[in-house]
Amino acid sequence: MTKFPEDVAGVGDDRIVGSTALVTGSTSGIGRETARALGRLGAHVIVHGRDDEQGREVVDAIEDAVNEGTAEFVRADFAKPDEVSRLADRTRKAAGDEGLDILVNNAGGYFREAQLTDLGVEYTFHVNHLGPYQLTAELLDDLADDARVVTTASDAHRGDQIDLDAVTTLDDFSSWRAYQRSKLANVQFAAELARRLWERDRSVTSNSFHPGAIPGSGFFRHLPGPLSSAASGLGRLPFVTTPADGAATAVYLAVSEEVADTSGRYFADLREKKPSTEAQDPRAMRRLWEASADLLGIDEPLAEERPSAEATADGDDVDTDEVDTDESDTTDASPTAE
Repeated sequence: MTKFPEDVAGVGDDRIVGSTALVTGSTSGIGRETARALGRLGAHVIVHGRDDEQGREVVDAIEDAVNEGTAEFVRADFAKPDEVSRLADRTRKAAGDEGLDILVNNAGGYFREAQLTDLGVEYTFHVNHLGPYQLTAELLDDLADDARVVTTASDAHRGDQIDLDAVTTLDDFSSWRAYQRSKLANVQFAAELARRLWERDRSVTSNSFHPGAIPGSGFFRHLPGPLSSAASGLGRLPFVTTPADGAATAVYLAVSEEVADTSGRYFADLREKKPSTEAQDPRAMRRLWEASADLLGIDEPLAEERPSAEATADGDDVDTDEVDTDESDTTDASPTAE
């Protein structure tokens, strides 16, 4: 029997008819399965990708199913800010006055080639982090009151830190380190977004998740030759998941009432999971948030007042957010009402 993500997630009876959802990177893999699941649950789904034919196939699959879901496709390259803005505009029009109910930041990949985007940013970091950051920033005022933002991250974020100087150079480039760095940025971004929304008394939630290792996904397609070939035989291993299984956590976070008030957390296999210590560093999150706006050349979204250099020099009290490296205590720091 076919396993659908909404069934794996236990939300098959949670209808979201009339809702509007944007799933980026949804022409293949877990993005495609997430988009189709939300369509089966009755949403109007904005399908995004860079291949028109694949986009039309996903739209047809959603609209041909026996349900109330509808869909449209928007093409956009996340390495190009003007195309991200166009995607935001199309989403805004589709959502209308009621606003966007679900935003799944799933677009991204593993890229072997060392290259800079037109903004002078390392390609993987731009596509995997700055693209979703820009899109979310442009849609903040268009999110419904109880909207949910879900960001696809990865356990690959563990064991790395983000050197913000390294994202504007190709010196000592490593495709794996670039991917790790971008996935850490995804986890930190989702948590920092949750905090800033919570401090503004907005009921929008933001969470990230690890989808698992999925053969045939963009990650495996871009691995170096020998590893990419070996990936074709991984499907029988226990730690490898199908696209439907990988999409289940995204659908769960987007729809389930069990996590309606949960924000700023990291999930895997439908359960909350502790991210790395670095992913929970409030100072690192704030630096990433501010630097991301600077790299894009945009106003900082949900900006906070920064201490002036004069006040700091005079020794005035400045909140520096002590870093707690005891992971057993860090979960209580995230803005979650349960």
